[in-house]
Amino acid sequence: MKTVTSHDGTVIAYEQTGSGPALILVDGALCYRSFGPMPKLAPLLAETFTVYYYDRRGRGDSTDVPPYAPEKEVQDIAALVRAAGGTAFIAGLSSGAALALRAAEAGLNLPKIALYEPPFVYEPGSDKTRIDHTGALNRLLSSEKRGAAVKYFMVQMVGVPAIVAFIMQMMPMFKKLKAIAHTLPYDSEVMGNFTVPTERLARITNTILIAGGGKSPEPLKNAVRGVAAAGPNAELRWLEGQTHNVDPAVLAGVLKEFFTH
Repeated sequence: MKTVTSHDGTVIAYEQTGSGPALILVDGALCYRSFGPMPKLAPLLAETFTVYYYDRRGRGDSTDVPPYAPEKEVQDIAALVRAAGGTAFIAGLSSGAALALRAAEAGLNLPKIALYEPPFVYEPGSDKTRIDHTGALNRLLSSEKRGAAVKYFMVQMVGVPAIVAFIMQMMPMFKKLKAIAHTLPYDSEVMGNFTVPTERLARITNTILIAGGGKSPEPLKNAVRGVAAAGPNAELRWLEGQTHNVDPAVLAGVLKEFFTH
């Protein structure tokens, strides 16, 4: 494990593996270095790149300095870019993809950006855009209802059937989810009102790969299409047979092709 210190003093823990051009991987909600897709994805990419994958603030071995703001997570990525030599490719999954877009918008030296299914799943102007997910999560967490916050995220924000969330709370992994439930409002703030940020995307001149799963739900597919339409330098790829829980081997092949050409 290595560490960098962000602008506000937060210590960000990360792993560095492989050799070649620098590539930073950004996790989505409830994931960190040792839990989620990155432990399997990073070794596959290390054959071609120097891979940096990290614990987002408040998770794993990274610290946190409140109050939270998405700009602070962009500063965390900036610290990693400096550790990587001043320039890096970046790949984000789910809400991590939305965070990668914020980093590009902030002007970090990220020549190519790969995004997998950022969950911009609401239509502009719909009733859902007025739902205060951040407030709801904070109210649950302030009452120490960490499990309820995880279930709210799954059912109300992700759309997991309630029966599936009920079953999951009886599984061993649910303890790990509860342990980092306090970071769920962070991802909610990163997502904004969960609509495609078309105006922000229009200002991003970096080369973007936006990918989605062929078997993913239609709202996620619409989000992928929306990002592709709004990004002036966006390339759209569909990964047949994949869902939001993408196979790391399939994604690794697509990322290698994109970042090396």
